[in-house]
Formats: sequence, structure tokens, C-alpha cells
Amino acid sequence: MSAPVTGSAGDRGLRVRKDPDERREEILAEAARIALADGLERITLREVAAGLGVRPGLIGHYFPAVGELVGAAFARAVSRERDRLFESSGSPLARLAEFVARAESPEARVLGRLWLNARHLARFQPALADAIAQQERLDEERLVALIEAGNSAGEFAAPDPQAACVRIWMAVDGLGAYANSPAVSEDPAYGGFVADVCQWSLGLRDPL
Repeated sequence: MSAPVTGSAGDRGLRVRKDPDERREEILAEAARIALADGLERITLREVAAGLGVRPGLIGHYFPAVGELVGAAFARAVSRERDRLFESSGSPLARLAEFVARAESPEARVLGRLWLNARHLARFQPALADAIAQQERLDEERLVALIEAGNSAGEFAAPDPQAACVRIWMAVDGLGAYANSPAVSEDPAYGGFVADVCQWSLGLRDPL
């Protein structure tokens, strides 16, 4: 009777079969990482497979169409950032201040580049266009809820929370449009733009 195979050669011959949900999450995490680091165009079955050390066919089993993977990866990356933008504790005014600080931070430029990238590619990728629309709705819902809470607490004076929300997101997106421009870092005129729009839109007495 032959002895069992041991050592590295035997280990390489063993395949680890992961739970489907765990594997899908792993694929999305890697695709989102590629999107933020290199752009949505770099998401391919081969690129994601290389990052995970698996065969491209495995990625195709979970995402037969690469466009579906691109849309899901974008949603994953944006959803993670949304949780950072909106603090769950503190007064509405304090939470708004955290939102503005995050939106105007240098780190936010990474996400600004992703949104620019996604909106350009969405012209040709229906799945990505759908993902953008869904993420925009979720962003608006979260910000409207914050504005309504601020109104109820007497900290904001925004008669139309939805209109105020749209204006604030326009400011965030407008700043994000310069994510690839060195001027954002060099010219102080870019600083405080989102804060100024929040003050105007929400009727704040004092600057953020």
C-alpha cells in the first residue's frame, strides 16, 4: 500500500471548495479593490482571478457577464464609502459636519475618480448604469433622512429636504469632478465648497 501524498506538491493538488456566498464576497472584494486602485476598465475575469489565485472560469461561474461584475464591484465600493460618510451617532449637525469633512478630504478623491469613471462607462454598460442609479437613490435617502432629523431638532431650516439634498450632492459631485486635478490641492478656493452649499441649503446660522 502506497503512503499518502504529503508535502507541497500534494498540497497544491488539493482544491479548497468555499461556500458560494463566501466565494462571491471574495470576488466582489477583489473587483472593488481593482476598481478603486486602477479603474473599472481593469476589471476582467482574468484580472480578478489573478488577484485571488484562481482560474478565470471560476469567476465566470459567479459572474458570467463581466458587465455584471463591474456594476456589482462599483456598488460594493460605493456602499462601503457611504457608511463612512454618514455617522450613526451624534446630533444631526455633528453628523453633517462629519459628512462634509469626509466629502472634502483628500481621501474622498479616490471615490471621486471612481464616480467619474463609472458615469463615463455607463454610457456603454447598462448594468453599470443601473448600479449608479441605485447607489444615487441610496445616497439621497440617507442624506434626506439626516436633513429631516436636523429640521426636527431645530438645527436645520430646510423647507424642502429633497431639494436641499440634491444641491448638496451636486456640490459633492462637482468637487469630485476635479478629483484628477492638482488644483484641488494647490488652490484654497476649492476648499469649503461643500460646506458653503450645506450652509446655504440648510439655512445654517454658522459656518461648518
